Amino acid sequence: MTVLKISEYPAKVLGQVGDAVDVFDDELAQLCEDMFETMYAEEGVGLAAPQVGLSLRLFVMDCAGIKLVAANPRIVGADGEQAGEEGCLSVGKVHSPLKRAERATLRAQDVRGEWYEREAEGLAARCFQHETDHCDGILFVNRLTPLKRNMVLKRFQKLKSWRD
Repeated sequence: MTVLKISEYPAKVLGQVGDAVDVFDDELAQLCEDMFETMYAEEGVGLAAPQVGLSLRLFVMDCAGIKLVAANPRIVGADGEQAGEEGCLSVGKVHSPLKRAERATLRAQDVRGEWYEREAEGLAARCFQHETDHCDGILFVNRLTPLKRNMVLKRFQKLKSWRD
């Protein structure tokens, strides 16, 4: 397995709607294994293909007892509301409070192309929504108020300049 390079804001791929996954083969399975390896190495709970530079509707997650591969994901149901800290590997793990649905139902295909639906609540529901957003070209900072977004991005730029 290989640890892939994380694409960081403002990489163009992060703002693009991903292409549908239409080939379910060994190459896709290897990509998913590499994405899991990368996610674990970066101490994340979810990772979408755009975050590793690939404009695909694909994510992996291992969060709150739910481990899955989601190709061509869609949120087909959501209700309730939760408020909590949210961060992103592509924004240097900088966090900000963000409201999301408390419960979410995900419809997606597994690594073999089989369709499934999975319901989750709490942190796993937040992960479903966050990673599906990545596949739609939306970063969590796009869901913040302009003031909060600017604060998060300034913190990220400061952290990034210290790393470089």
